[in-house]
Amino acid sequence: MAKAGNRGTIKAALGFSAEEDAQKLRKAMKGLGTDEDAIIDIVAKRSISQRQQILITYKSTIGRDLISDLKSELSGNFEKVIIGLMTSITLYDVQELKRAMKGAGTDEGCLIEILASRSNEEIQRINETYHRQYGTTLEKDIVSDTSSVFRRVLVSLATGNRDQGNYVDEGLAQQDAKCLYEAGEKKWGTNEGQFLTILCSRNKNHLLKVFDEYRRIAKKDITESIKSEMSGDLEDALLAVVKCIRNKHAYFAERLYGSMKGLGTDDDTLIRVMVSRCEIDMLDIRHEFKRMYGKSLYSFIQGDTSGDYRKVLLLLCGGED
Repeated sequence: MAKAGNRGTIKAALGFSAEEDAQKLRKAMKGLGTDEDAIIDIVAKRSISQRQQILITYKSTIGRDLISDLKSELSGNFEKVIIGLMTSITLYDVQELKRAMKGAGTDEGCLIEILASRSNEEIQRINETYHRQYGTTLEKDIVSDTSSVFRRVLVSLATGNRDQGNYVDEGLAQQDAKCLYEAGEKKWGTNEGQFLTILCSRNKNHLLKVFDEYRRIAKKDITESIKSEMSGDLEDALLAVVKCIRNKHAYFAERLYGSMKGLGTDDDTLIRVMVSRCEIDMLDIRHEFKRMYGKSLYSFIQGDTSGDYRKVLLLLCGGED
């Protein structure tokens, strides 16, 4: 299971009793009407492992399935948040990846976000769980749902095989930077394969060095080159890889900002980032959000959502900055 970090806003509850919580949840849903506040009070104030214990205890003491009960009582975005929180971290990623590829149309942003930001271990667990859940491989689904170099980038990221070392080979870093320059800025047409090979397989410290070298040679940042040389999903994917290597918290802050700025809200993205990061690094994401946009994440959520949905997201956000 993806480990909850210590930079989250959601912590384990003290004096926790799975049995007590299970009974309270049943009471909140029994009979006419639903006590949403009681549900929020438990689900958004327990750690992921406590919520998993509640799931099991609910079934063993009440003889019903908690997820099914919640689904039949709740609806809309509020339901999505609560069900997301009740799902184990890896399975949640897996279900989001599947949703992104199901039916007509593909949510490329979701595929990119998950595959570019998760660690090797997380990607490996995602692959195992995906196969167990759907009887097919994540790679097969990516291949049938995407195309061209964008497909190759996702397939590469989905192997979870990035070099994990810290070693920086100065000579190779200079060579990589030169290769990227020659594959893009320097010639007509772009050799996207070179970008894929370097950006998707080298270790973090090595790439940071490559980016420095690249700026020295090309007189511009690697992200500017990607923007001018690529377009569409491929551009988005490679930019996400660079951003996650540089500062993952800033990447998530940008995803959140993008989901709420302008007219309308991209609720799927807002929910996914809030649910999947609330126990890992939400404090850091909030810090970056404020630094980058001059306003707090809390105030953005407050202005962009309403009702129980807003209530639960603000709890996951954890406070005003």
